[in-house]
Amino acid sequence: MLFHAHSSKIYLLLISIILFTACQTDNTPLPFLGEKDITEKTINGEVIKDTTYYTIPDFNFTNQYGKAITPTTFEDKIYVSDFFFTSCPTICPTVKIQMRRIYDKYQSDDRLLMVSHTLDPKRDNVEKLLDYSKKLQLEGDKWHFVTGEKEALYDMAHAYFISAAEDADEPGGITHSGKIILADKQKRIRAFADGTDEKQVTQLLKDIDKLLDEEF
Repeated sequence: MLFHAHSSKIYLLLISIILFTACQTDNTPLPFLGEKDITEKTINGEVIKDTTYYTIPDFNFTNQYGKAITPTTFEDKIYVSDFFFTSCPTICPTVKIQMRRIYDKYQSDDRLLMVSHTLDPKRDNVEKLLDYSKKLQLEGDKWHFVTGEKEALYDMAHAYFISAAEDADEPGGITHSGKIILADKQKRIRAFADGTDEKQVTQLLKDIDKLLDEEF
């Protein structure tokens, strides 16, 4: 009986540790992704470290309604972003299904916005992007599909750590990553998911909830 009681106490202790660890993990803030700059300054003889995290550079694109999309568009918002092109025959349709999951969950939550950048601005003009968004049965300003100067769009992809390049040997002529990126109100990258992987996007939905709790 003594052994049984002792075993029961150990079992309850293990359960408590597991539950405590799970709670601790749930409360852990999302990381800041990308390079960071740490500077030091001395105040009254004490060394103070100041950390500056990587942020998305400024941008100026045009969405499917012909409106300018700049950092001001996302002021006091968190947002998710991806890169695609409307004639993409490979990963884009799959990624858009996963992006639609995000749209459906947060459609009525004005704290979060979405932006998809074309990598084929020559063909993906405003009219083409509007038609594309209508086929997805989207309404309003929740999800922006943007176009602009080709160099600026590819530079922006790289700023989000997205691989993208023209490649005549690839279907559609463009090779690119299917990542979906989550950014906070300060344009700092906090999480990402492979948009072709449903499980990773499920985790990203949890990360979005966590960031909403953190930022608001």
